[in-house]
Amino acid sequence: MRFSEKNIPGSLNHSLQIKMADEVDDTIFGKIVRKEIPAKFLHEDEQCVVIKDIHPQAPHHFLVVSVKELRKLEDAAETDQKLLGHMMWVATKVAKEIGITNGYRIVINDGHDGGQNVYHLHLHVLGGRKMNWPPG
Repeated sequence: MRFSEKNIPGSLNHSLQIKMADEVDDTIFGKIVRKEIPAKFLHEDEQCVVIKDIHPQAPHHFLVVSVKELRKLEDAAETDQKLLGHMMWVATKVAKEIGITNGYRIVINDGHDGGQNVYHLHLHVLGGRKMNWPPG
């Protein structure tokens, strides 16, 4: 990967990109949930959808995306407990359905320092290979 000033952490351009990403009200996930962008759902219900990650980091890598437009986990309220539990349950359901049998990792990137790139709550589920620790 080539680095330029625009994506070097701490640079002015990088800071502006983070600020812009943080301020955007609509996201690609919002458009997918509303079916404005076509996507093949591995699961769909009134609370979440599941799609394959377009940049997989493991043989199996899918995303559980909240239908409710929560920007980050940090923004979840006490009333969102059922949604969060449901998303975790759907992650395990889909993992079983696609044949992940020897374990998997569930990741939530929250905020800038947590590595969040799309500000719409989603879980990453990665499986099909041995995971390392620490994750990085």
